Amino acid sequence: MSRSILSSIAVGLIALASHASASDVRGIVTIERKLTPRNVTPAAGLYQRGSPVALESDNHENALDYERSHVVVYLEGDRLGASNAPVVPAEMEQQNRRFSPDLVVIPAGASVSFPNFDPIFHNVFSLSKAKSFDLGNYSKGQTRMVAFPKAGIVAVYCHLHPNMTGTIVVTPNPWGVRVDAKGQYTLADVPPGKYTVVAWHKAGGTFRKNIEVTSSKDSEVDFFVPLAELGVGEKDNHAGLHTGH
Repeated sequence: MSRSILSSIAVGLIALASHASASDVRGIVTIERKLTPRNVTPAAGLYQRGSPVALESDNHENALDYERSHVVVYLEGDRLGASNAPVVPAEMEQQNRRFSPDLVVIPAGASVSFPNFDPIFHNVFSLSKAKSFDLGNYSKGQTRMVAFPKAGIVAVYCHLHPNMTGTIVVTPNPWGVRVDAKGQYTLADVPPGKYTVVAWHKAGGTFRKNIEVTSSKDSEVDFFVPLAELGVGEKDNHAGLHTGH
């Protein structure tokens, strides 16, 4: 048997052993009231470029589902490197004068495409420290691609439409996920070691918990995102709102 074949077998056995000893980190993120102020959008005629495009209403969405699904959970740790899973470029569409999705999670080194599906021009840009760019004006059917080499929070806007805001969370490694509407998340196949689990919410803040992942034993890490204090004279219209889950 050739040396190259033996080497390939050894690499495969190491990968299988590593996968067998890996564990999942999962948990629930609890949010009890609305935290994110919604955009107040002026009439389209004040800044519309090109054909009229309707702006989709927010009213159909449950407030707490929205908040929970806008939390990102990821791992920090020196021992975490690349996973065996292929890195697939993410996508942030421009449709109905919105970014969709308005929150994208990618590992450092991945790319995001910005296709325009509106019959108007958009101009996507960011001034964030983690990654700044300006894609210029481009029309329906066109797209632009941006690579994000380092971890950080990237706020995304459109020069032509002030209501359009999005966020790209670039995690330091592939172990990062967006929490679902029920508040649940899973970071799969984490190798044994000591790590910090980070939960990030644009309005709620950043929270960290230290854990030790052991071989073939899943870890449970829950987060409670604190309530935002009400301003003077502000009425809490969501005090009686429950999750329904």
